[in-house]
Amino acid sequence: MDAVFAILVLGAVIFFGALISAGNERQRKALEGIREQAAQWAIQDLRLKREKLARDVKVDDPVAWLNQVVAKVYGENMDLTVTEVFDNPQALVCTAKDGRKVVFSPATPNDIHRMKRERTNRLSRINDNTHPLFMLSRRVEYIEITVLNGGTMFDLELLIAWKLLTGKQHFQERLQVFLSSVS
Repeated sequence: MDAVFAILVLGAVIFFGALISAGNERQRKALEGIREQAAQWAIQDLRLKREKLARDVKVDDPVAWLNQVVAKVYGENMDLTVTEVFDNPQALVCTAKDGRKVVFSPATPNDIHRMKRERTNRLSRINDNTHPLFMLSRRVEYIEITVLNGGTMFDLELLIAWKLLTGKQHFQERLQVFLSSVS
């Protein structure tokens, strides 16, 4: 009788543990959705507030603008110098004054990992083994810049600066910055 009771208690503990774990995962997903909705709301709110300023947006020196945005996000002036521009996926490679390589791209880390897998599986037409996004290690430091951390006019200025720096259109409102360690 005691063995049956012990097995029932153990089964109940495992069952309730599984229920709690499932509930926690559901809550985590719900909170992540709420966080994403709050970020989207903040971005939309900024768009409404800056409509009047949008007509006067201009970027005279795109490299200086890029330095200013990076300084705002990272808290240090890196004194960037543009070294290369890549396509498929788009990337702008810069060198900081301390020798670090800084790569700017609209491609997210998930996009890059997916493209690497496709390239490895030979399903992709990307044959360039020297593309800087494919050369980055998984542990490279990166940050996403949006209007929330790059400034209220970031997305509008990004369109202009990216066109001036790369000669290509940039259709996203976000920019990924990948920062390598000192060479």
